[in-house]
Amino acid sequence: MARLSRLSLPGQVHHVLQQGNNRQPIFLDAEDRDTFLHTLAECARQHQVAVHAYVLLESRYHLLVTPASAQGVSMMVQALGRSYVRYFNRRHGRSGTLWEGRFRSSVLEAEAYLLQTMVGMDLAPVREGLAAQAQDWPWSSHSHYRGVWTDRVVTPHALYWALGNTPFDRENAYAEQVRNGLAETQWHRMESAVRGGWALGSPAYLAALAAQGPTRRLTQARPGRPRRPPAAA
Repeated sequence: MARLSRLSLPGQVHHVLQQGNNRQPIFLDAEDRDTFLHTLAECARQHQVAVHAYVLLESRYHLLVTPASAQGVSMMVQALGRSYVRYFNRRHGRSGTLWEGRFRSSVLEAEAYLLQTMVGMDLAPVREGLAAQAQDWPWSSHSHYRGVWTDRVVTPHALYWALGNTPFDRENAYAEQVRNGLAETQWHRMESAVRGGWALGSPAYLAALAAQGPTRRLTQARPGRPRRPPAAA
């Protein structure tokens, strides 16, 4: 089966996933993670991509971003990957690839899925047994949104600003969403979309995307053979 072209649209929120080859660790210590985040900030600035949220796990990372151009996400991730692999191989005395194929991405309807995806990303270290609570994992954008520190990587989305009139209101409102958690079925749907490269949103949103002219399918086809048209009378 031919590989689908990547769905990448300027001004739309994209969920990005990249993992290590054979699920091997891509970060071995704090210096690796700090270097990755510094490089991410530079590549995002260079390619005009707003990074709304991130989480660095052991063998993969997730990003939530909005590009200014159709090629912005690909150019940013490729530049980030090349720079980080050079650093990682040099520091750890290794050679060869670090990544498992090309990165995965999906386009999502911000109003329906942006904050949900942020919560799911913040809780990923908890789901994987890396931290007891989201605030215990320092390698995500969660601390920025809790007001613990200002993260130079992060550009909050307008929907985050709409959570309250003051920083205190916004931080409390978002923290409450994280405390409320996310159903496993909701996170599974988001992960399935990003791994499959599908758009995620309401029928109206998907119709609006289709009107922008993508030449590929936006959602996964239902299993089974397509229905035949009724026979002519």
